[in-house]
Amino acid sequence: MLSAEIQSGYRALLTASRNSVAREDIPKIRKALDLAIRSCGETVTLTGEPAIIHALSVARIIAGEMGLGLTSVITALLHDSYKNLDLSSKELEKEFGKKALEILNGFSKISGIESMQSSYQAENFRKLLLSLADDVRVILIKLVERLEYMRNLDNAPEKEKIPLASETYFLYAPLAHRLGFYNIKSDMEDLAVKYLEPEQYKFVENRLKQTNASRNRLIREFSTPLHEKLEKQGFRFTIKSRTKSIHSIMLKMKKQGVEFDEVFDLFAVRIIIESAGQNEKSDCWRAYSIVTDLYQPNPSRLRDWISVPKSNGYESLHTTVVGPRGKWVEVQIRSERMDEIAEKGLAAHFKYKGIKGEGGLDSWLTKIREILESPEKEDAAFLDQVRSGLYTDEVFVFTPKGDLRQLPAGATVLDFAFDIHTAVGASCVGGKVNGKNVTIKHVLQNGDHVDIIRSKSQTPKRDWLSFVVTNKAKSKIKLALNEEKTRAAAEGKEILMRRLKNWKMPYGDTIIQKLINHYNFKTAQDLYYLISTGKIELLEIKNILLKDEPAPSVQLPAAVQDKENKEILETQFSDYLLIEDRVEGLDYRLAKCCNPVFGDTVFGFVTISEGIKIHRTSCPNANNLMARYPYRLVAARWTKASSTTSFISSIKITGVEDLGIVNKIADVISAFSVSIRNFNYSMEDGMFEGTLNLLVPNNNVLYGIIRKIHSIKGILKVIRQNN
Repeated sequence: MLSAEIQSGYRALLTASRNSVAREDIPKIRKALDLAIRSCGETVTLTGEPAIIHALSVARIIAGEMGLGLTSVITALLHDSYKNLDLSSKELEKEFGKKALEILNGFSKISGIESMQSSYQAENFRKLLLSLADDVRVILIKLVERLEYMRNLDNAPEKEKIPLASETYFLYAPLAHRLGFYNIKSDMEDLAVKYLEPEQYKFVENRLKQTNASRNRLIREFSTPLHEKLEKQGFRFTIKSRTKSIHSIMLKMKKQGVEFDEVFDLFAVRIIIESAGQNEKSDCWRAYSIVTDLYQPNPSRLRDWISVPKSNGYESLHTTVVGPRGKWVEVQIRSERMDEIAEKGLAAHFKYKGIKGEGGLDSWLTKIREILESPEKEDAAFLDQVRSGLYTDEVFVFTPKGDLRQLPAGATVLDFAFDIHTAVGASCVGGKVNGKNVTIKHVLQNGDHVDIIRSKSQTPKRDWLSFVVTNKAKSKIKLALNEEKTRAAAEGKEILMRRLKNWKMPYGDTIIQKLINHYNFKTAQDLYYLISTGKIELLEIKNILLKDEPAPSVQLPAAVQDKENKEILETQFSDYLLIEDRVEGLDYRLAKCCNPVFGDTVFGFVTISEGIKIHRTSCPNANNLMARYPYRLVAARWTKASSTTSFISSIKITGVEDLGIVNKIADVISAFSVSIRNFNYSMEDGMFEGTLNLLVPNNNVLYGIIRKIHSIKGILKVIRQNN
């Protein structure tokens, strides 16, 4: 006799599998369930859910949301309990078929991915991808299992939440997107950012609730005339609407530097047409014509994935139009077949191709195999390769000779130059795209013809790392910068040795260590490099060495002084941070890559030589740290603030050139009674751009300053910088 909870889950599974499992096969599902119940016993998942209830939920999603058949449902029910089954492999094969046994074996191979203590998530992910070679259903069950964990993450131990959320966002959501499961991908992203950026998530969630009524009214006003006109033209159709996911809205706010109310297409209207195969494309374009007759379209926002479908089978026609009250509305037009593929991904795609149920992996598997077979197998580099392959679409551009080059979306002229050759990238000063001169930062589009402009005097610059996107460009720039620093340091060492000889002072470890201690450097190379670049005066060094004890109030060069100030500031917070998994003997400091401020959501990361570093969960390095080194994370939270505590934070301001703009910004800062550490700005070609470094008590004050500066007339964008 099944318990009420199991009975309810089983009924939901049968309902979900109505269209994918034949009635005569239902007894096999019941046999698999009984087997799973015996094997699971009283065990629970890491989110505290009974293992059998979790297995039923996974099977229900596999059948209902993915549309997969009997073999997938059976293996989903048994995926967690396979190692504890009281049947031998031969008995299992006889009961459920050879395919089911192969999938369960494949799933057991990647069970290690559960362990968040594993040394490298990249290695686990590689195992996961390798298992695809056996059967794609292994990855589909794995995706759904992770989705189920995320839906119950509130009940997981606190220390597991951020690593699980980060790994989901970083690896699993892009994988779901690549396989065409957009609903699952969207769910995963929303659930992940709920834990990674809780304040921003709650803010957007609340604003969506507040604007729900007006949004529904706008949808009715938009859809009514459209409905009437489509009916007059003899279409049989359904009109649906959906609000953008919270993650999608958050992403747009960040990328465009806008507030919630400035996100112009908060929802989309979908027109699903009943159409025969041969008329699908023409019917979709006819419907598009009706939409654009009624509402003014934005030509730059037309996306035609009907003529050229995406590599994962997605087909749809997208446009953005001006709706009632001047609001932008995204419209998606597709046939019922296209809609099912968009909703159910691979399963529907292969069904319409005439491939039974659950076969094949299409070109995606070929791409993954290429990555796996590449000679570069070092874990970090491998993870970067996979991430760039999963996260981005591609752009295809042409060399002057007409050769086609494939680059990730967002690639710049400089990325293209490094893709041609390291020497071409290192000497690149600009380019010609389709005959027009452009800068090295210019982002390439599909079909661009690109010619690189070079200069012998050009060398790689540190700021190049801020806009290149390919791993090849980043690694080559870093290598060149390190080589340049090494060369400069060698010159600095020669300069110091010659000068010491002139001063009749011996060159040796004692003298160098004295200088390193005085300037608070980590290595001698830092000292030599600053001597070579003129940041440290040789006369000053002579004065230091001639003194028995360094004066307590030595005036350091600006760059070094700023470094010391930051170090002093970073040691103030032992009373204001609570490290929940306190590591004995390790001190902690605020990370310079993201400069956390009191009130930010933070976590601790145990470094090899610098104790615990405190990062914001929205830090640009956070995803990488969480996914690769989850075993080195420690929970951290603010406990109290002090009126004497200040945190360094940086703001970037962009606006229209105005003589009084600097004074207006200064007035805002003085009104908040905070100190300015540094204010650099420039005015060129009618535009104002400035960077402001402040000492603030908490993030409420920081965001208050950002909002106030943004309200100044002529200011276009104000964003918080990570460093």
